[in-house]
Amino acid sequence: VAFMQISGGSTGLSKLIPRTHDDYIYSFRASAEICQLDPNSVYLTVLPVAHNFPMSSPGVFGALHAGGRVVLSPSPSPDVAFPLIEQERVTITGMVPPLALLWLQAAASRTADLSSLKLLQVGGAKLAPEIARRIGPTLGVRLQQVFGMAEGLVNYTRHDDPDELVINTQGRPISPDDEVLVVDDQGRPVPDGEPGHLLTRGPYTIRGYHNDPGANARAFTEDGFYRTGDIVRRLPSGHLEVQGRATDHINRAGEKISAEEIEDHLLAHPDVFDAAVVSVPDEYLGERSCAFIIPNGRQPRAVEIKAWIRSRGLAEFKVPDQVVFVGEFTATAVGKISRRELRAILRQRL
Repeated sequence: VAFMQISGGSTGLSKLIPRTHDDYIYSFRASAEICQLDPNSVYLTVLPVAHNFPMSSPGVFGALHAGGRVVLSPSPSPDVAFPLIEQERVTITGMVPPLALLWLQAAASRTADLSSLKLLQVGGAKLAPEIARRIGPTLGVRLQQVFGMAEGLVNYTRHDDPDELVINTQGRPISPDDEVLVVDDQGRPVPDGEPGHLLTRGPYTIRGYHNDPGANARAFTEDGFYRTGDIVRRLPSGHLEVQGRATDHINRAGEKISAEEIEDHLLAHPDVFDAAVVSVPDEYLGERSCAFIIPNGRQPRAVEIKAWIRSRGLAEFKVPDQVVFVGEFTATAVGKISRRELRAILRQRL
């Protein structure tokens, strides 16, 4: 074991993740190759540097392995990061979706020269296609989606992927030896294109958490596959489209609703800056849905939001039962939206 990482899930208690020298070196070497890093690469670290994404995907370690340079930003704010990109001629950086939204918002009034920035990675949580489509035209960069976990498996969209795959999927695994299973609630494999639970096993995925037999019994199958807790669709190309966390699916009167799907439609509304959909216990329905929305300037009415969802052709049961407008979201240390905190806040209000 080289070091321990802390699991960064937004819905559960943290666990210790033992990473070995071999598995971690493999991960960042392969990542650097996929991201085409070389001695001219300059990686800007805007996320907390001890997290897995900015460490190894390809992150600090990948950049140094390739002979490149690393710039540490004291803040992810565009006011700080944009001048650093110009000053240090940064070529690549990685961020989470809420930060990507802030950078897109700030781009209209920027004065710094961002022309050196060639690749902008977004990971840590699913990037909605509505946001993904805006990144290239607005910031003048190539988007790379990253989907991974500190426990191991990392997926990237590739440089030669068609735009539709880059916008709508979260990439495919680093290694040809990564084993990916997509299964139903009973553990049976589902066909490509059907949503299911993501299980994985491979050369850089851990075999168990440190000193936590209870968590290991829940998180690993008897034959060593890690239960990631993610709901995904696998395309015939091997690319994964993340549907959300299994715990982010809302069971409304027996109908399963993907929080991520509803959020993507909400983000297409011109008066919505960001959105998060959570479940709320309901005596009659089992669970009902609530959309937390950060307005983009003008605050629309709840009835407008519901009408917008209907106009997008979604089934009636997917229309949020409740809409709550907020000024900001509570985030985890790495910048992910904490669904657990949002649910707790809503239940407290009710």
